[in-house]
Amino acid sequence: MKKGYFQIYTGDGKGKTTAALGLALRGVGAGMRIYIGQFVKSMEYHEISVIKERIPEITVELYGIDGCIAGREPSQRDILSAKNGLKRAVEVLRSKEYDLVILDEVTICGFFKLLSKEEILSIVESRPQCSELIMTGRYAPDYLIEKADLVSEMKEIKHYYAKGVDARDGIER
Repeated sequence: MKKGYFQIYTGDGKGKTTAALGLALRGVGAGMRIYIGQFVKSMEYHEISVIKERIPEITVELYGIDGCIAGREPSQRDILSAKNGLKRAVEVLRSKEYDLVILDEVTICGFFKLLSKEEILSIVESRPQCSELIMTGRYAPDYLIEKADLVSEMKEIKHYYAKGVDARDGIER
């Protein structure tokens, strides 16, 4: 049986989700079964639409909320969405149906107190040793970093958002 590893893409720079999606495409090319669960995102960005429409080897589910959580107190609906996503992610991992499981933006669920440390760790503990697990999002906590086999930090050096450039189709969404 092959061994899977636990990877984290974190930091304040652009590219965390994009890196994980790149691995999903690579995995499809290698014949892997892929699952992507997106926490705190309810809007289907263009990459998710194209995956759902054209890449049947990748299963995508959104465990999202409406609107941005930054700058406001999480609602009960936000917390319930994260907890439902947690439950689904654990089910997916325990099923052993997928070779690669990507949990996008899950690390910010701890930062915004949508999920507890114990709940987030339960995801990692549910991972069968044969499955690759990737978590993305800002604010990856030390307890996850310690458990991970690979951690990459995206660091913002310069971003055109600072000049007022809005998110662009095909680039940021």
